[in-house]
Amino acid sequence: MAEDIRIQFGKLLRQHRKAKSLTQEELAGRANMAVPYLSDLERGKWNPSLAVMVDLARGLEIEASDLLVGLKIDRAGGEEGDGPGPELPERKRGGV
Repeated sequence: MAEDIRIQFGKLLRQHRKAKSLTQEELAGRANMAVPYLSDLERGKWNPSLAVMVDLARGLEIEASDLLVGLKIDRAGGEEGDGPGPELPERKRGGV
């Protein structure tokens, strides 16, 4: 099973922060958030909102999408690489 998405995100966030030679205090200040919250994000304790990801990206001077590149998503609850995710119900596919 793939590593929890929150843990993966936290590791990527930490890598980006360290690549910019920023401390948690510096990034928290740039992203307008508390240091303990940033620390919890890096340890995979929370799911960040889209707004938080945008604030982090601004603080890191990267694109928000860069915070997601490399995440391995376990689709359909199976093992990674088991094939496509579940089929959308008719009403979610726009009547296709």
